[in-house]
Amino acid sequence: MTAAELQQATKALAAMFSCFPQSALTDVDMQMRGYLSAVQEAELAGLQSAIQRFMRSEVKTGNAQFCPSSAQLCIELRERRAIRELLARRAAGTLAQPVGRRGAA
Repeated sequence: MTAAELQQATKALAAMFSCFPQSALTDVDMQMRGYLSAVQEAELAGLQSAIQRFMRSEVKTGNAQFCPSSAQLCIELRERRAIRELLARRAAGTLAQPVGRRGAA
């Protein structure tokens, strides 16, 4: 991510943190650094989308009562990226057809 994207990612993560209860013992700066370190290779749009999905409780593996861990967020990022890549390949017509369907009219 670029410096500008990191700033936007920080804002998106801060919004997520404010939507879930936090422990009084949480070191917010360390928490933010940990999450940013975990997602630094992600695309900003993917990160923002994943955060929105957690905030709207659209992630099946998430617990709607607690903020997702950085690992849970990374899992969601990878799953969504895989889906986007699959859809892009399908749209480009590069997916192989199943064996039983070839040549069927």
